[in-house]
Amino acid sequence: MAGSERPLRLGGRPRRGGRYRPGHHGPPASPGDRMSGHGAAAARGGHTSSARRRQAPSSPVAVDARLVPPAVLAWAAAGLAVAQDVRMVLAGGGLATLATVVAVGRHLRHRRVEPPPLSPTQRPGRRPGRRRHRGPPVRSTAAVILTACALSAVLASTVAQQHVRYAAPLAELAARGASVVLTGRVASEPRAVSDQRAWEDAPRRRLTLRVEELSGQGRAAEAAAEVVLVGPPEWHDAPLGARVRVRATLVSTAPGDRAVAVAVAAEAPEVLDPPHGHLAVVNELRDGLRAATTGLAPDARGLVPGIAVGDDRAVPLDLEQAMRATALTHLTAVSGAHVAIVLGTVLAALVWAPRRWRLTLAALALVGFVTLVRPEASVLRSAVMGGVVLAALAAGRPARALPALCAAVVALLVVDPWLARSFGFALSVLATAGLVLLAAPWRRWLARLLPRWLATAVAVPAAAQAACAPVVVLLEPTVAGYAVPANLLAAPVVPPVTVLGVAATLLAPVWPSGATALAVAASVGTGWIATVARVLAGLPGAQLPWVPGPAGLLLMVVVTVAAVVLLGRAGPRLARSRPAVLAVGAAVTVLLAVTWLNRASWVPGPRPPPDWVAVQCDVGQGGAYLVRSGERSAVLVDVGPADGDVVTCLRAARVERLDLLVLTHAHADHIGALPAVLRTVEVARVLLGPGPEPAAAVSAVLRQLGDVPVARPVSDGADAHGHAGTVEWRVLWPPAATVPSMAGDGGINDLSLVLDMRTPHLRTVALGDLELTGQAGLLRRLRSGGLPGPVDVVVMAHHGSGRQDPALAAHLRTRLAVVSVGVDNDYGHPHPDALSLYRQQGALVLRTDTCGPIAVVPAGADLGVHSACPP
Repeated sequence: MAGSERPLRLGGRPRRGGRYRPGHHGPPASPGDRMSGHGAAAARGGHTSSARRRQAPSSPVAVDARLVPPAVLAWAAAGLAVAQDVRMVLAGGGLATLATVVAVGRHLRHRRVEPPPLSPTQRPGRRPGRRRHRGPPVRSTAAVILTACALSAVLASTVAQQHVRYAAPLAELAARGASVVLTGRVASEPRAVSDQRAWEDAPRRRLTLRVEELSGQGRAAEAAAEVVLVGPPEWHDAPLGARVRVRATLVSTAPGDRAVAVAVAAEAPEVLDPPHGHLAVVNELRDGLRAATTGLAPDARGLVPGIAVGDDRAVPLDLEQAMRATALTHLTAVSGAHVAIVLGTVLAALVWAPRRWRLTLAALALVGFVTLVRPEASVLRSAVMGGVVLAALAAGRPARALPALCAAVVALLVVDPWLARSFGFALSVLATAGLVLLAAPWRRWLARLLPRWLATAVAVPAAAQAACAPVVVLLEPTVAGYAVPANLLAAPVVPPVTVLGVAATLLAPVWPSGATALAVAASVGTGWIATVARVLAGLPGAQLPWVPGPAGLLLMVVVTVAAVVLLGRAGPRLARSRPAVLAVGAAVTVLLAVTWLNRASWVPGPRPPPDWVAVQCDVGQGGAYLVRSGERSAVLVDVGPADGDVVTCLRAARVERLDLLVLTHAHADHIGALPAVLRTVEVARVLLGPGPEPAAAVSAVLRQLGDVPVARPVSDGADAHGHAGTVEWRVLWPPAATVPSMAGDGGINDLSLVLDMRTPHLRTVALGDLELTGQAGLLRRLRSGGLPGPVDVVVMAHHGSGRQDPALAAHLRTRLAVVSVGVDNDYGHPHPDALSLYRQQGALVLRTDTCGPIAVVPAGADLGVHSACPP
């Protein structure tokens, strides 16, 4: 019978050791048990039905957002503090510290007193010695303490770093535009500057120099501050970590800028000390990877080092623009995703090892990878964010990821308060927040409609894109229509390309042939990425226009929040919920309506009105001027620099064909975007300035044009005039006799083509980059040949430089002078004297760096102007 005995139930619950106390029925059921009945059923030994368990909804994962207010306030405080005087920041830090002390004191004074234990004779309802809590709630007090501590730490760090930055007379000398000798270490990899000097065969280089010493104007001092150095092409070979000395002219930066000044150098660096230690090893490894990719196709030669170690200097310009249009540029900028791939690979390879060894080796791999891709501010930020995402995925506890992210934000701001003003920092934080908050619920919802792997592949880029969208449209008022499909298609090959590229980097010094083989294998994946970027960038709707500025940011925030809330509330029942479907449909309708309205120019934005006559495109420090020649065609004078995005201007103006493309001269800021233009619109004919220099640039232009008819006219030649649609054009400068005498390096600007363009409504003279010699020669020809009547629009010479001929301005008598110029350029363009010169002639002067695109439109029987500047 022993085998058939059953435990005797007396209505009680077993104590420790398995003994029962008769008459004791256990603790009272919890309120939740009493409401649902599950607790009583369990106490009686009963079981809930399987149907009830299936119907019980799963509990949502709680999100711990207590650290969000401290992180947001610390971010805002740092962003304001770095642009303020040290004394004001010190006062703010003192107030934050005082608030911390007061909050801690109140917390200690009002904390709860632990009650004494119950005696055997006392009822559980009353406890002697318990004091009623009348102070502020513990949680709210703790939140105040955390916020005050975060503010104190960030402001104290800002004060200390500002004191060190401004202790040396660097800022004072920059305010005077002094020429000084700087000694310091190269702190970032030299990058090409978009524009190009007349006497240079290659664009100048831009890098960060960590200044240690300076001397100039009879002063010498030690320093500990960063400057942005812009130097000649010889700076391309300046190795990271090298100690260099150079003479440069200082230019002040805006308040709150990370760099104390911009240093413009005209000479090559004098290397005093090469890199030592780990930087020497890192430079050798990266050089080895570049050597391993020299025999690959151009796309792979740029993408393999770019994806593996963030070296994107060799990425072709057209591929770079296609990746920007499809939101794939993050692949060549080391991000948290790269960190997660490397750490995930290491952890997967060490799955056999004990947990302690796995974590230790993963941490060492993280340090090594950050060192390999060079521990600049952006890389350190990405390492921290990638670590947060990986920790959340490894622990399977997304609720803990948000506090970790907030803590990482505060820590990074304490280390570098200037990150608060970095768009890259904002995008990293938002992308990480989107992954830890949105990716998992979206994946669960999509898994009901798609295979699990496909649901994950769609949810991850969608969550990151949704979180980053408000900042992206603030940077560029367009929406990448194929961002999610592009990232979805590229995602499968990114991990193998990254792992193969890193392995090739590590293998290159000891086995170059093996590194080359790994690079070739990685090039298969990069070929797929390049194909995805180019194909999707060429489809209609690749870049949808959006409302620019703060209004566009606010609208995108509203649309994003509405979409997230709808998806969160509807959940898996979205397909069966008619109100939710209607709401989503309404949101999509609003989105399409905003896009269509912006296309029709009924809302303020970069699009010119549909009836535009001429448009000065905003392409930064470069030139691109449109004159309408038909319903969907135009004449374009210059195409701007490679990164000026003239394609956006053409699409905004709805131009599908260029009846005439004029390239005034072969400087990069006027011809850089030619490949993008040729891919975007049909070009019927091209005029190229007669100057033979820079020879390499001229040859490149002729090679890119291919079968397009090209003429190189002079003002007194056979091809000096013609028609392009409704536009009648005439070359005013240069004459044939001046070409040989100005063919040297110093005369490239003065050989710019100058065109007189007339339509039934408008007359424009585009002066190219003429200097004073060219302007004086043009004026003589105008006086001798005649230029009847005043001019409606003048495209000011050389981006509004200070070298303007007053007599030429008086002769043209223009009504509108436009200046195509880049924001914060280091040339000092436009010069105040140039602006006042044309204003004194009675002209309205508008500039693209402050007004954006400038459109000339009909206004009754006259002409009007449409731009972001007030009339």
